[in-house]
Amino acid sequence: MLAFEWGNDRTIGDMSFAGQLLNALFHSVVTRTAGFNSVEVGAMRPETLLVTDVLMLIGGGSGGTAGGIKVTTFIVLGLIVWTELLGEKETHAFHRRIPSEIARLALSVVLLALMAVGAGTLILLSVSSFELGPVLFEAISAFATVGLSTGITAQLPPGGQVTLIFLMFIGRVGTLTAAAALVLRSKPRPYRYPEERPIIG
Repeated sequence: MLAFEWGNDRTIGDMSFAGQLLNALFHSVVTRTAGFNSVEVGAMRPETLLVTDVLMLIGGGSGGTAGGIKVTTFIVLGLIVWTELLGEKETHAFHRRIPSEIARLALSVVLLALMAVGAGTLILLSVSSFELGPVLFEAISAFATVGLSTGITAQLPPGGQVTLIFLMFIGRVGTLTAAAALVLRSKPRPYRYPEERPIIG
């Protein structure tokens, strides 16, 4: 049973099942970029924070104002993995073929996002005394421009707060700019190198 602090020494565990379900649904939706919360984020259990981290990192739909790597990018990554598990050479979805250029672009966007979040989390851990869970939550929330917080932002030193500002900027502008730049820089080479097959795994 989830246990959140709910005021007046009452927890969500005391709520009806419908109330818990409504709060869970609301929280899963607003983590995409809305920034509202019906329960205290800082009182959430670690597993709830982790699920929220994943939802924030995925973000909303492509072409919208939501942050994160976007749902389409996440689905394309899943399709790539599924293609590899099936042993096929081309990625398909709904009787359509996904070009390899789109697959590479999705992988690049996700890798850049993970690098930004990882670097920001490392900096926040080095300049503060907070544990990994809340710090990772703050970093992902800033990168995905969600607006949720566990309540530690005001207690971070100036260097940590500047790091969050940079994460917000990179998350809002950086991934879109990187994706557009990768598309615009795409051009064929007039030559091909010999093939090499490195060992994976």
